[in-house]
Amino acid sequence: MIFGKIEYLNLLPFHVFMKRYGASQHYSQISNYKTGVPSKINDAFLKRRVDAAFISSIKAKRHRYAPLGIIAKKEVLSVLLIPASTTRHDSASATSNILAQVLHVNGEVLIGDRALKYYLSGNSALDLAAVWHERYRLPFVFALLCYHSHRRYMQTMSRHFLKRRVRIPHYLLQQASQRTAIAPKDILHYLTYISYDLDTAAQRGLKKFLSLT
Repeated sequence: MIFGKIEYLNLLPFHVFMKRYGASQHYSQISNYKTGVPSKINDAFLKRRVDAAFISSIKAKRHRYAPLGIIAKKEVLSVLLIPASTTRHDSASATSNILAQVLHVNGEVLIGDRALKYYLSGNSALDLAAVWHERYRLPFVFALLCYHSHRRYMQTMSRHFLKRRVRIPHYLLQQASQRTAIAPKDILHYLTYISYDLDTAAQRGLKKFLSLT
């Protein structure tokens, strides 16, 4: 199975878990990774160049998915709208660009680790997940773990992930810090804003978003 890997900090706990899960099972269903930003992984998945990946929720609605997502209960810190005279989309994004349109807010959309670094620098911006929550009192689902094949493996692995608290090894945290220029303590703090459980409230938030698009 080829897995589409988005190397944003919000998926660091999942990637750590996946490596351990494969080793604990004495095998791994994943034979290769294809890396890229969300928009590129979306395209690869839709063209069946990858078998499974976290797919932007706006692109995932017609595909099978596990009970995992990238979810903001309130704020998310890494999906921002920066003040700008004209609306500008982030080419790495799909869902966040549409979210800005749904919320009728104008500015420059910025996502991922670049957005988090911008936020931590104290710059002015709107947190789009926070705006969504203020308006609808629902979590926002940015992506879903979708798959074309290996249904049993994906569903079982997802349930195991949700049951475990993933501890990120110090050396991996340091590597992530060096790659993003974000301090380890800020990475750990940021991850407290990320949920992966596609629970009832998250499903309601997803349904609401899709109904507005």
